[in-house]
Amino acid sequence: MDYQKIVFPVLREAGEELRKGFGKAEIIQEKGDLAVDVVTALDRKTEEFLATKLRAADPSADFYGEENGGHEDGERFWVCDPIDGTAHFIRGLPFCTTMLCLIENGQVVFSAIYDFVKDDIYWAEKGKGAWRNDDPIHVSKRTLQQAYLSFETHEDNPQDAEKLHALRKRCILVNTISAGFEYAMVACGKLEGRITFDPYGKVWDYASGPLLVEEAGGVAVNIGKESYDYRNFDVIATNPVIYKELTEGEHAIFPIR
Repeated sequence: MDYQKIVFPVLREAGEELRKGFGKAEIIQEKGDLAVDVVTALDRKTEEFLATKLRAADPSADFYGEENGGHEDGERFWVCDPIDGTAHFIRGLPFCTTMLCLIENGQVVFSAIYDFVKDDIYWAEKGKGAWRNDDPIHVSKRTLQQAYLSFETHEDNPQDAEKLHALRKRCILVNTISAGFEYAMVACGKLEGRITFDPYGKVWDYASGPLLVEEAGGVAVNIGKESYDYRNFDVIATNPVIYKELTEGEHAIFPIR
């Protein structure tokens, strides 16, 4: 499949409508008690648009989205979060993206994180590198001591709190803003990494990010493992230098088990 010819025009067409609603959309549903657990009409409209267009382009692939569900047990299916960071989108904060990836036989083979505010598509195809639009991107080469890392976790878990305390001693930690935005920033070297352990989200919140980081020269693995499974949400996505510092030696915070 030529992803640039099929997926990019669909994303950019969706982006035109999303930019019109940026900072103006109204909440139509609250999914939880937190301010971030909200839905707008554009969440649903965008997902329906993407599902319709992608199914037409490739009827063999199922579609699984945050707002309307779908099938995630086929050999090939798209995973989509139409607006990752809906609360930011409503307020006009530019930390929201559309996240999309294609899974084949249990592996993420293509991912796109679309910064529709700037009209930038961060994307990767397995084995072919990572890109922002037509420009190649690469993770940073900074060490843990120089790093800005974002994290997402339940801080009320004592074990998680202990890991956070250890991280804070060794780098600058940034509490999560939105997964898609952060994964894109890691892939292009503006953040050094994103770590999720015992996180809040679902598959559509995370599945698009690790391939992008990996193809940008980084490492993306499940915590305690040496590989990545999109169904496991505990993930380290960072550059090779920091990955080694986090997982090896007597001061390893996330040792490989």
